[in-house]
Amino acid sequence: MASATTELVVRGMNCTGCANSVTQALRAVPGVANAEVSLQEGRARIRWINGQPTAQTLIAAVKDAGYQAEVLTAQQPKRNEWSPLDGWRFNALVGGIVTAVLMTGEWVFHLDSQVWFQWLAFGVSTVVQIFCGARFYRGAWRQLKQAASNMDTLVALGSTTAYAFSVWVLFSNIGGHLYFMESAAIITLISVGHWMEALAATRAEHSLRALLRLAPPTARRLENGTEREVAIEQLTAGDLIRVRPGERIPVDADLTDGQSSIDEAMLTGESMPVEKEIGAKIYAGTMNISGQFVARVSATGEGTALAQIIAAVQRAQNSRADIQRLADRVSNVFVPVVVCIALATGLWWALAPQPAHHVVDVLGKYLWTSHVPGSALAAAIICAAAVLIVACPCAMGLATPISIMAGSNAAARRGILIRDGIALERAGEITAIMFDKTGTLTKGKPTIVAFEKIGATNDTSFKLEDLAATVASASNHPLSKAVAKVGSGKIPLQNCREIRGAGVEAQTANTTVRLASVAWLNKSGVNTKAAALFIENWTARGATVLGLSVGDQIVAAIALQDAVHDNAREVIDRVANSGLKIYLVTGDNPRTAKAIAEQTGIAAENVFAEVRPEQKAELVKTLQSKGERIAFVGDGINDAPALEQADLGIAVSQASDVANEAADIILLKSEIGGIVEALDLARATLRTIKQNLFWAFFYNAAAIPLAALGFLSPVLCAAAMGLSDLVVIGNALRLAKFSTGFSNTKTQRTRRAAE
Repeated sequence: MASATTELVVRGMNCTGCANSVTQALRAVPGVANAEVSLQEGRARIRWINGQPTAQTLIAAVKDAGYQAEVLTAQQPKRNEWSPLDGWRFNALVGGIVTAVLMTGEWVFHLDSQVWFQWLAFGVSTVVQIFCGARFYRGAWRQLKQAASNMDTLVALGSTTAYAFSVWVLFSNIGGHLYFMESAAIITLISVGHWMEALAATRAEHSLRALLRLAPPTARRLENGTEREVAIEQLTAGDLIRVRPGERIPVDADLTDGQSSIDEAMLTGESMPVEKEIGAKIYAGTMNISGQFVARVSATGEGTALAQIIAAVQRAQNSRADIQRLADRVSNVFVPVVVCIALATGLWWALAPQPAHHVVDVLGKYLWTSHVPGSALAAAIICAAAVLIVACPCAMGLATPISIMAGSNAAARRGILIRDGIALERAGEITAIMFDKTGTLTKGKPTIVAFEKIGATNDTSFKLEDLAATVASASNHPLSKAVAKVGSGKIPLQNCREIRGAGVEAQTANTTVRLASVAWLNKSGVNTKAAALFIENWTARGATVLGLSVGDQIVAAIALQDAVHDNAREVIDRVANSGLKIYLVTGDNPRTAKAIAEQTGIAAENVFAEVRPEQKAELVKTLQSKGERIAFVGDGINDAPALEQADLGIAVSQASDVANEAADIILLKSEIGGIVEALDLARATLRTIKQNLFWAFFYNAAAIPLAALGFLSPVLCAAAMGLSDLVVIGNALRLAKFSTGFSNTKTQRTRRAAE
């Protein structure tokens, strides 16, 4: 089904809550398959399907949410490097200077009763209100026009309340304490919190973009036998390039001449250099260690594996987990409730000051001294302002996205791609994991260990090895690729077709030729009795046996063995110790499957053999019907249905396959220890999300009553709100140093060397 994308420039977003509002508005537009909004870039990327929504429809949806948008054009910069960082930095700098001056005057020199200082405070706090508070006021006004409210509403109300009360007291000359310093500090401290949030997000964004800069800006293109250095933008698919030792590879390409060792650690997390020969794929940004070679360009720019990996991580960072819906539902009603609490607080202090002071005096014996203003009106204004400020739900909005951002970045550095926040959530809820044998528990590179000719054919003009190789060349399955190397001759065949999970069938002039599993040959009417002893001996050794038949007779039997990963047993033990059930599924015969299960430590009753690709999905569904939440691990070649059906799909892939839409998690490294890392990291990320959400809820639940009773001044409330943001951000960024206990010696040694 066809799909395409539209990009918008979105203005007016100040926090993650704003980005979430825009995301929800865009996803609600009919025809939109998905929308990803980046607060750091001020961009929205909309993927639509079943007919394109018009740009005006998308823009109208954003406008209805209280923000401004326009279609991104070629003339506009792709990235918005000045927002939101510079805006918040300006607020923090100007507001910080003003707040420091006013705090020093009031708290150090006690000038708050001096008329000249009061007028100075009025002047400088007005500057903060107009220039630093403008973003909050604009945001609150946009929401008000849509009959909505958000964090900007609370900040604007709280700061304006303190400022307006002080202006009234100053100009009416009735005397009393002024709260210009508090009004400036509120805007300043909350701006600092936003600045820190922007710094954390921008740092994560830049760490990804730094990967793109690993690809050199120029390449040596071969033109008519001569070498010419050109910008990589001038390269197109099919061009030949030369890469020398010690250089980074500029684009994705296929090696055509020479050989070398390539360091792919920055791309896949592989600990050792990979040997590349003619025909091998090489990737942009990786390092050529030893030999000089020539390669043919296969992809440039955003088509490279590196660019696709970055795009995949960005999609994950901009995604939302289901657990965030709880925070969203609370946030939708939170602001109106807080405004009501603030009004109730103000009325209580204004109309019943004596009972209010009595409650505070009693609680003060167990807490700390409350510095509530003496006048009832001042107490009402300041306590109401404190409630408005301390209740800003910024930490609640940050809890999930900052954790997903940190977790997906940490995973990408380990060669693990996580599709979205929902995948992280599912990883923490699975009860069982099902391994497909080939390419996961085994290395996916089977080799022929025995080739036995069973009977003669009527046609003696070709060798059976050549016939087997010719038939096998019609398939990309690892077993077929191994057989394709056994012969060199080409036999004329027609109507070659692959039967998934069974084998390959072709036609000669007078009969049918098959290269397939013994079970499928038997079902097709082929007599395999002559190869019974060969089949028995090699399946007992854990080999996979294929039969070559001509007509209804088997003419050759081929035994292939795929080495089990060195640490497969350790991976299985680690997964089992975490409390997950383990299943093995394979298209091989039961004896081969049993041998692999014994080597890896999987219980015999959890082994499913002779399962065709389409049956794997049904098997997953059957286990799900029994209450299991299944993670399916496959190599992505023929496992897409099972990966899609599973609660969590994990593809052990290659860098060129990062666009595999069926998998929730993609491992770019060949070491299956990455499965343990992926599950552990996903669980750690989900645990961090829950911790952050708990802290955000607990903070508001505890702080609002304290603010209402006067135990927290507006300045302390603003500082506490900013501190809550920093706690959430700091807790999430701990994932950057996440370390699994998995004892993969080679990986640990390489990681220590890199550090």
